[in-house]
Amino acid sequence: MTRRIPEARRTPRFKLEVNIAVYPRNSQVILGRTVDLSESGISAILKDEVSVGEMVRLEFDLAFGDVEVLAMVRHKTAFRYGFQFVDAGSAEVPIRRACQALAINQSIPTGPEAEG
Repeated sequence: MTRRIPEARRTPRFKLEVNIAVYPRNSQVILGRTVDLSESGISAILKDEVSVGEMVRLEFDLAFGDVEVLAMVRHKTAFRYGFQFVDAGSAEVPIRRACQALAINQSIPTGPEAEG
């Protein structure tokens, strides 16, 4: 029996739930809600469809600034889409800072195991 080795990601993902606007080239804006963020991409649940392989402009707000970034639609599962940042440009700093803050915040244990 062959064991499948999970795909290694270049950057870790962190849970993030904020509103997102997706601007396809020849279509109206598509609104949604993010699921997670990494320094190399973001995933979101969208209300309408976008084609895998399409280049889009994304807009979303982070604690460290508003983000506008070009991305490619890399995959789709039902209404969940994965976007890979193509040219983060000025958005690189707020995205990196947000990931660093989320890494710290999400690594702190909570609940009963943290009390004792």
